[in-house]
Amino acid sequence: MVGLEFLDLSHNNISGTIPKSFEKLQYLKYFNVSYNKFYGEIPSGGPFKNLSSQFFLFNEALCGSTRFSVPPCHTSSKHRSNMNRMLVLFLLLGIALVFVPIAFVLVWIRYRKSKRAPQQADSLSIVTRGRISYYELLQATDALSESNLIGSRSFGSVYKGILRSGTPIAVKVFNLQLEAAFRSFDTECEVLRNLRHRNLTKVITSCSNLDFKALVLEYMPNGSLDKWLYSHNYFLDIMQRLNIMIDVACALESLHHECLSHVIYCDMKPSNVLLDENMVAHLSDFGISKLLGEDESDLYTKTLATLGYIAPEYGRDGLVSTKCDVYSYRIMLMETFTRRKPNDEIFNGDLSLKQWVSYSLPGEIVDVVDANLVTPRDNHLNKKLDCVASIMKVALDCCVDSPARRIDMKDVVGMLHKIKIQILAC
Repeated sequence: MVGLEFLDLSHNNISGTIPKSFEKLQYLKYFNVSYNKFYGEIPSGGPFKNLSSQFFLFNEALCGSTRFSVPPCHTSSKHRSNMNRMLVLFLLLGIALVFVPIAFVLVWIRYRKSKRAPQQADSLSIVTRGRISYYELLQATDALSESNLIGSRSFGSVYKGILRSGTPIAVKVFNLQLEAAFRSFDTECEVLRNLRHRNLTKVITSCSNLDFKALVLEYMPNGSLDKWLYSHNYFLDIMQRLNIMIDVACALESLHHECLSHVIYCDMKPSNVLLDENMVAHLSDFGISKLLGEDESDLYTKTLATLGYIAPEYGRDGLVSTKCDVYSYRIMLMETFTRRKPNDEIFNGDLSLKQWVSYSLPGEIVDVVDANLVTPRDNHLNKKLDCVASIMKVALDCCVDSPARRIDMKDVVGMLHKIKIQILAC
């Protein structure tokens, strides 16, 4: 036990506390207890100093250091005297008597002002800061200057901005000359209103009037996965690519299984995967997403997503379900490790990305993997190629033509985590 290096207890529905004695496991490199019912304090000494917050996700009531993305543990107050408790109680009561009337007056004044001069910005219910007016957005983006343009989307453009507080933001401005842009704005507002997940792009607020509609988003300084795959002077190693795809899989798992109204994302592609300062992936652009009703498992749509990524039933019949996202995810999974787009010029006639990868298994994976990942002097090259082959097998399991036979995202997350352990052992 003292020499333990890897321990994966994720997705096991285990309850209890994490023993403090695990701090003595000096050789422990990988310890994953996500998706369980653990509670209590996460040890912070020994090997826990180097563990990531992703290893403790979705548990009952874990607490501890803020670097684990959990709330701080409450210190015991059993040693306080009754006198101190009474003193604090009276102090709080006195403060309440002073500030509650003041707060009421301020709220009333603000309400009266808003009745006389309504603001142009109407924020979502998920707002995490004050309202942002149209003029603040113009100031933050230098009047939507071309120099601040990050990229263009189907229904508008995205600009980088800096608020007066110094906070960087991304502003998605919808092109209202397109009728579909109105629907896209309303869809994103509806879908993002109740979503909370570390791998979904956070919406700060919205700004809307008759002539202008925009979403104010958390800024992602490292750009998109598409940029890192295809631009010069950018490189992702095997572990970085796998971590990104695990992040995306976790985002889809949340949309498909953890939301009150299940969400079909519909537009999976590398340009919609954004990377923050820590290279954590965030799914973005929910303009053509669909919300499933309580008793619905699929629905029909006339909105077409990006060709090459869509499932057969989506492109043929307009029928979408969460299984369509699974199919699109496998395309992007293959693309991420081969650095070949599904519409690459080598894929013509009967040859597709799926077939190209399938023909390489099990022994010729080196012929399809991104050449940047293959370094002949790597002593662990064969083991890494075996891991990439395992990833491609997961991708192929996602892309069978029958939606009913495709594995769901919960299974994908579990499979990719196991492959990650194999890579860490190389």
